[in-house]
Amino acid sequence: MKKGFLDRVEDNTAVRVWSEKTQQEKGDSLAKGYESELWDFTRISTTQNDLRELRDIWNSWNSEVKQLFYCNYEDLPYLLDVKVDKHLFRALAQFWNPAYSCFTFGEVDLVPTVEEYTALLNFPKIQADKAYSRPINVLPFLKKLMNITGMSEQWVAVHIKQKGDSKCIPWRNLRDLILAHPDSKKRVDVFTLSLYGLIIVPKALGYIDEAVSDLFDRLE
Repeated sequence: MKKGFLDRVEDNTAVRVWSEKTQQEKGDSLAKGYESELWDFTRISTTQNDLRELRDIWNSWNSEVKQLFYCNYEDLPYLLDVKVDKHLFRALAQFWNPAYSCFTFGEVDLVPTVEEYTALLNFPKIQADKAYSRPINVLPFLKKLMNITGMSEQWVAVHIKQKGDSKCIPWRNLRDLILAHPDSKKRVDVFTLSLYGLIIVPKALGYIDEAVSDLFDRLE
């Protein structure tokens, strides 16, 4: 795929044609008879972030701030009350195909659709008839956090941490910012960033990963 292709939003039809053509030309990337061994050695962890502080913050907001949130992010806070089905996660693990990053049930491969992501994120601005790709030129994590939080470069730089192979920011720092920020819109934005990081795409407990800022930046 040419680099220029990544900078544009393409119709699903064009993406499908490219995918089918590449598949026909290069063939399957897996050896014939391949079977996933993920179930034999994988460990399923359903440990979740503690969301009580997020709930307390949401419940403490007056109707004006909540309305500001709804206008920008719809009813995303419903995720605060969604319970994770631990048994379902363990059952689905045996059907996960790490080679293709999808679920395989016999001859059928399943991946989340744009419509399902839209429902999960509850973000109607996503266009279902478009294909989204990450742009080549992406702002550094520090700059994105500055834009989202409205804080200075010095403040952001002090609070960015390294966890494993990625950068992140502790939830406790964002929590304090939500409670003290003078700008209601920024409080709402940081709260939403925290929702994404602690619930939808958590990586390290108690931290908001750099990848979450990418998602937030694309949807905001």
